[in-house]
Amino acid sequence: MHFTLDKTEKYVVVKLREQKLNTLIAAELKSELLLLNTQGYNNIILDLTESLYCDSSGLSAILVGNRLCRNSNGLFVITGLSDTVRKLVQISQLDQVLNITATCSEAIDFVLVGEIERNVKND
Repeated sequence: MHFTLDKTEKYVVVKLREQKLNTLIAAELKSELLLLNTQGYNNIILDLTESLYCDSSGLSAILVGNRLCRNSNGLFVITGLSDTVRKLVQISQLDQVLNITATCSEAIDFVLVGEIERNVKND
């Protein structure tokens, strides 16, 4: 497996354990994100701390995760971007669409605050 999962009640952290998020990994990541979403995880954090490279297939997998979470009224956050991956996201103007944090703990805080805001809004 190319990633590890840390599941909690409110969110799941998917930590990619590869230096490259490319065609070889993207299909498996998409499948896992879809599976997690169908299991009821609508808040997903994708930790890319170990990834130094991302191609268009990797961006596609990230966008799938973002769409799945958005459609299930949740949050998708990417964290730990290397300079190279961050530049690709910016060039693609996906930094305008995606939730991005510097660290995993910031991503967790972002998700938990989002949960509180949704609960207040629904009450």
